[in-house]
Amino acid sequence: MNNRFLATLGAALVVASSAWSQGINNSSRINSAPRQDGINASTDVRVEQKLDAQLPLDRTFRDEAGRTVKLGQYFGKRPVLILMPFYKCTATCVAIQNGVADLIREPGLRFKVGQDYDVITISINPRETADVAAAKKRALMSEVGIPGADRGWHFLTGDEADIRAVADASGYHYKYDVRTDQYAHASAIWLATPRGKVSRYFFGVVYPAKDVRLALTEAGQGHIGTLADQWLLYCYHYDPQQGKYGVAVFRLLQVFGLATVLLLGTFIFTNLRREVRENKKSESTPETDSKSK
Repeated sequence: MNNRFLATLGAALVVASSAWSQGINNSSRINSAPRQDGINASTDVRVEQKLDAQLPLDRTFRDEAGRTVKLGQYFGKRPVLILMPFYKCTATCVAIQNGVADLIREPGLRFKVGQDYDVITISINPRETADVAAAKKRALMSEVGIPGADRGWHFLTGDEADIRAVADASGYHYKYDVRTDQYAHASAIWLATPRGKVSRYFFGVVYPAKDVRLALTEAGQGHIGTLADQWLLYCYHYDPQQGKYGVAVFRLLQVFGLATVLLLGTFIFTNLRREVRENKKSESTPETDSKSK
């Protein structure tokens, strides 16, 4: 096992045991940090799936270059994958972002970041700055190793109110504990349509290329994906509890039934044509024989 696998496995164990993410050093606290006492993991740290919810595209953030941007600038053309870790986290957040990096360079995904879809990372820590976001972007772009990926994966920071607005609209519940200076948050990413409607959720730190490909095809509303992908969407359905696509048995039976009818129809048509040709041949044979005599 390589170091990358061990790191991902370790992060997954952290998620299963406590769902905690390590925070910033206590000495860096400022008044803008949210102040709460205690965390109830069952209510404060969870993903409430809000399919078809509208994201607040008018909210303002800072990109990795320090420029002021509106969330809506990244929508309108392509589906968008969204994740909300924080950049200085050394545990779960690392595994989530590495999982997205692995997904981007997975050949089975077939789609290109910045061309067919975009990725937005929004830090849930309002104290983090554009410099921190830029450093994280450089590290992950080196990890991805795909030319042009930096044009499709955006790293944002913002104020508490704007961050919360996006998280609340997405159903992403997290909490900060002043006593431990840690953020508790779930391991999940989600997909939005070009219009900013929440489309699909994916849980954990490993994201299957097939499921994401189908979700992107669906969210792209016919603008991306092949005819084969469209057929797969007909035969598979999204399970919101699992965050995965599974076989739609009834639809699959419909497809097999249609295929059977087409095959039988082709068989019958072919045999009828053969029979007609043979009858014509047999009818013309006596006339030919009489002329020869």
